[in-house]
Amino acid sequence: MAMRDPSTEQTAAGLSTTQGIQSSLTVGPGEKTVLQDLARRVAALAARPVEQEKKTLWTLHNDLQSTRPMIFCDPENGWNEIIPQNEIQCEDPLLRVWEMALRKEIFWAEQMQDDRVIEPCFDVPYHYSDSGYGITERLIRTEERGSYVYDSPIKDYESDFPRLRYPDITVDAERTRQVRNLAEEILGGILHVRVKGVWWWTLGMTWDFIKLRGLENLMTDMLLHPEWVHRLMDFLCRAIHRKLDFLESHGLLFQNTGGCYVGSGGFGWTSQLPAEGTGHVRTRDMWGFAESQETLGVSPAMYGEFVFPYQKSVLERFGLNCYGCCEPLEKRWEFVRTIPRLRRVSVSPWADVEKMAEYLGERYICSLKPSPIPLAQPVLDEETIRRELRANLRRTRDCRVELIMKDNHTLGNNPQNAVRWVRVAREEAMRC
Repeated sequence: MAMRDPSTEQTAAGLSTTQGIQSSLTVGPGEKTVLQDLARRVAALAARPVEQEKKTLWTLHNDLQSTRPMIFCDPENGWNEIIPQNEIQCEDPLLRVWEMALRKEIFWAEQMQDDRVIEPCFDVPYHYSDSGYGITERLIRTEERGSYVYDSPIKDYESDFPRLRYPDITVDAERTRQVRNLAEEILGGILHVRVKGVWWWTLGMTWDFIKLRGLENLMTDMLLHPEWVHRLMDFLCRAIHRKLDFLESHGLLFQNTGGCYVGSGGFGWTSQLPAEGTGHVRTRDMWGFAESQETLGVSPAMYGEFVFPYQKSVLERFGLNCYGCCEPLEKRWEFVRTIPRLRRVSVSPWADVEKMAEYLGERYICSLKPSPIPLAQPVLDEETIRRELRANLRRTRDCRVELIMKDNHTLGNNPQNAVRWVRVAREEAMRC
């Protein structure tokens, strides 16, 4: 079995996870030089006037003012083709992740040139443990990075549901301090080192339901065991509220209204948050996000009965909200539109773009997700990309549009696919 290399594990918006990474928390002279040289390049790029211009555009855009379409490309696992592991010079696993993060910033600024803002900051996460739900799924897979299925632990509701426990988070303050001090030792004075906790991506709950009970069971249980679906969804909803209460009361939330990736695309710059009041960050000062891609196969009525009420309960806490990812939302719009302070709505490659444009208008952000398939080919089919972009930009001409390229598992081993997509998207956005 190949050794796990955390620097290859890319998450949303290109952020690399460091949770659970082993590190000596020391830096060799060569590693320090590499990281500091990269940090100086990031700092210089962040000082460019164009970065402030992009902040202003994102703020206007998120405040529903008229701007040109905003453009963001996240290569996701394509980063491993853009910055191969043999180009990472550091040896310590944690420092490899940091080096990868700095190199991404430089590539975004110098080559990709989308609307992602380069900031003079370097973020380190909290180190913590999560006790989980008391029972956990088992992954069955054929190879380390191949496909897998869940062996879910809830086989029988009557016997297994009582084993569930609400998760508890325990922050390792000493380890967090040590990692922050190491980042400060290496990068302090060049970049602003921040401790930033990103505690969730989605608050949608159906993913957790599936891990605990299984996808097919979720579908059939709505018919065969509806009362148990409600009980498990209610449990997951209470667990999220409990988690949010803990993070808020302990001052562990991080304001996501700046250069933070929010929802399934776009950034958080806005003049409409934080909410009134002072003190530590509260959920009402933040963007919230939920989706339910896994329940695409159920009817709108079942989604409205078994899923949406629990999601809405959580999203009511937040100052502004994002909804949706890959699932088309036109058939669920009657529910989704009732989310309090809904602002950013995903329009996926499988959505009826014309219908969604009619629903969204200038009242919401139309987070348009072009298909990533052309970028997975060794040679980019620009004509296909232009044709799709041109048609959808025409359909959404009366909307507040952002173009979000994501879900890239490969770039066809051609990193220039991402670069060229941004150029084409820019040309078509300006043309439209």
